Amino acid sequence: MKITKLDFVEGAKAARGIAVIIDVFRAFTTACYAFEGGAKKIIPAGSADSALSYQPDNHDVLRVGERHGQKLPGFDFGNSPTEILKGDVHGKTIVQTTHSGTQGMVNADGADMILTGALVNARATANYILEQRPTEVSLVRMGWTANTRTGEDDICAEYLEALLTGQPFDTENLRDTLYSDPCADRFKDPEQPWSPMEDFELCCQPDQFNFALRLNRDVKFPYLQQVKSSPIQS
Repeated sequence: MKITKLDFVEGAKAARGIAVIIDVFRAFTTACYAFEGGAKKIIPAGSADSALSYQPDNHDVLRVGERHGQKLPGFDFGNSPTEILKGDVHGKTIVQTTHSGTQGMVNADGADMILTGALVNARATANYILEQRPTEVSLVRMGWTANTRTGEDDICAEYLEALLTGQPFDTENLRDTLYSDPCADRFKDPEQPWSPMEDFELCCQPDQFNFALRLNRDVKFPYLQQVKSSPIQS
């Protein structure tokens, strides 16, 4: 299995094989908590306008969106797992647009399959990938605003690579490592209430969920859905 690490939208466009679009803070952590809360599906959107223009036949739709970390006008939630946990998403279709993660989703057209990447379901994602027996995997780190590398996405890519290659990886000190990294500064800043410390804590809990999130592209509006697999064999 060939594993390639790529970055930002350019990396998503270059991704081949199974593409894992990584956005730990916070898009794909938020997506996992939404599914855990009973969301029906999540439609990734590249722009705020396209997210707002999606009009289903019923009213069971919620919109999650941010730019520069802040909730977008007219949206139901910011890109925050804490907000999702406090809200009611059961049975809802969620349309999500973010500065980084969803940009990778909508630009990975050259990949055979597209999965999300986050720490909270990293092992489940690796399990699913291994079950597919791919010849190529692209780990795309979306970073901050899709143009700056970040510690959390770098570590997630390293963890996924270790899981895929059967190498050891220490997750015990992961939270403390990220807390001391500049990537955590916004969660400590009282002038950025849209990035609460609760979000940081929720994002830094590895392997909380036993499902991967795969993009179903065989429809007019591609959407994320849960997929499960067998545990990694030791």
